[in-house]
Amino acid sequence: MSSIIIAALHCFLFFAFSLNNVNFAGSQIEEDFSFQNMQNTKGFELLFSDSKNIVLTIHLNPDADALGAALGFALVLHKKGHTVSIVSPNIFPDFLKWMKGHEQVLVFDKEPEACKKVLEQADVIFSMDYSALKRVGAVGDEIAKSSATKVIIDHHREPEDYADLMKWSTEAGATCELVFDLLKELDWLPLLDKDSGECLYAGIMTDTGGFRHPNTTQHIHEVIAQLLGIGVNGAKVSKLVYDTNTVDRIKLLGFTLSQRLKVIPAYNVAYIYLSADDLKKHNAQKGDTEGLVNYALSIKGIVMAALFKESDNMVKMSFRSVGQFSVNDFARANFEGGGHTNAAGGASKTMSLEQVIKKFENLLPTYKSELNKKL
Repeated sequence: MSSIIIAALHCFLFFAFSLNNVNFAGSQIEEDFSFQNMQNTKGFELLFSDSKNIVLTIHLNPDADALGAALGFALVLHKKGHTVSIVSPNIFPDFLKWMKGHEQVLVFDKEPEACKKVLEQADVIFSMDYSALKRVGAVGDEIAKSSATKVIIDHHREPEDYADLMKWSTEAGATCELVFDLLKELDWLPLLDKDSGECLYAGIMTDTGGFRHPNTTQHIHEVIAQLLGIGVNGAKVSKLVYDTNTVDRIKLLGFTLSQRLKVIPAYNVAYIYLSADDLKKHNAQKGDTEGLVNYALSIKGIVMAALFKESDNMVKMSFRSVGQFSVNDFARANFEGGGHTNAAGGASKTMSLEQVIKKFENLLPTYKSELNKKL
């Protein structure tokens, strides 16, 4: 959204609030005023003006940014007197189970009725680190039929039009960064402590590739400096996320790089593929394939890398790139996916692993000129 549009929205909001006739009644927004797709501090201030029953939802296969944003935000919301629940569509990796409050996350796959109940009772439902209801599976159906106020906090492209209020920017490196910014705008930063800060730190660290990706901005460094200033131990968080591998995971990594990595120099592309049998033989657990695609991208001269794996009766895909080649556009155009310019995902329930790989390779000539551009 351009700065001109944002300025216009703020002017309109100032006028609307000067009328003093807009208020929340339970979970409903009264009067004719709509916050649809509005990004404004006043809207959030009004939302949190009294105690609410809040549910934070995170996307399928939660990563550190999704879980960290939800847990970090929840810890602050509790201090403000709100009742807060977190709902995840499925389980999250063991290497994230050090985050404060993780044991209280409701998992829809395991406790569907409990999840439905909290969603039905919610005054406000947040979409954390996603902005398309298909990203939350069956949870999306519950959100769609809920009369609760719906809020998006996310940094992915092309958000769906279902939210009443948004904190959204594709320029943000992580959703945890947006949570921090929102807390600052609300003057809630004094409520951040070491526990909530470490949740946010983990999300920013991982979504910027350990502060190596182009989305590592000056602002992110400033946010990280403030988190360190309240006692966050960055070295500890890094150790917990990156250096708590099981023996099985290390063996899977060795097998993958030696047996399942293919490099195509003509297109500056490399990809990794893992069958369901491969994963079963190596006792792969949730999160064990996290980051594998980056090994393919780390090869000198590679512009685009991909990971294809059989999981949950589908083929899941991760795409990464360097430079201007947009894997977001590539995934949206060819694999019903999307994400960011240099990091995106996709999935297929109709093609086999072999068919997905064949389609991927057959697409490469179409993108040859883009893939062969000098970085």
